[in-house]
Amino acid sequence: MKPTGLGRVVILEQLQLSKEKVMAQGSTQYRNRPADNAGSDLKEKATEQFEKLADKATDQFGRVADTVESVAGRVAEQGREAGERVQEVAGNIKGAVDKSVKDQPMATLAVAAMVGFVLGALWKS
Repeated sequence: MKPTGLGRVVILEQLQLSKEKVMAQGSTQYRNRPADNAGSDLKEKATEQFEKLADKATDQFGRVADTVESVAGRVAEQGREAGERVQEVAGNIKGAVDKSVKDQPMATLAVAAMVGFVLGALWKS
């Protein structure tokens, strides 16, 4: 998984901070040592810091992925519930229209004509 957006910014900031920390430690800690030994120690420190940072980033991405998965599951469940409610309402409307057509066919026709007129006016504007 490749980091994007805010996660990438956070990782880059962490890398910069780690680099600065390692560089600061290297400049004060290894002044009196031979150059090749200090460079080797600095490289090891930098590698350790980057490995720690990579582990932290991996953990953070795992937590984010879990959160996203949880939210997606809740959204899907709410979508299913909303679909069920819409089907229930559609069934109720169908039953009411069927009853109205049987009991008062002329009134039902007038209501349908009014609804058509209003929708036509809305569509035109």
